[in-house]
Amino acid sequence: MDAYFPSSILQFIVKQPLAKLGVEEKYDIKANLDGGGYKGQAEALRLAIARALVKINAEDKAALKAEGFLTRDAREVERKKPGQPKARKHFQFSKR
Repeated sequence: MDAYFPSSILQFIVKQPLAKLGVEEKYDIKANLDGGGYKGQAEALRLAIARALVKINAEDKAALKAEGFLTRDAREVERKKPGQPKARKHFQFSKR
């Protein structure tokens, strides 16, 4: 993790669910991440770890949900519209 997330802030984000339950040294975690930026991947890994901890012990769900670790970030890329170069950008209007 130190090589993939060199920033200490991103490492903190990934370890938050484990730290909340006090089981940082108890589990070995292996994950494949794809797409997005470093911050988005760190938050996605945090969600995956939180969901895995809930599957292991359902009693931890209330503590993780209260901290917001079980909430998915629902933002998605807006689609490109026809007649435009991008999703929101328009071609320059020329009156003449």
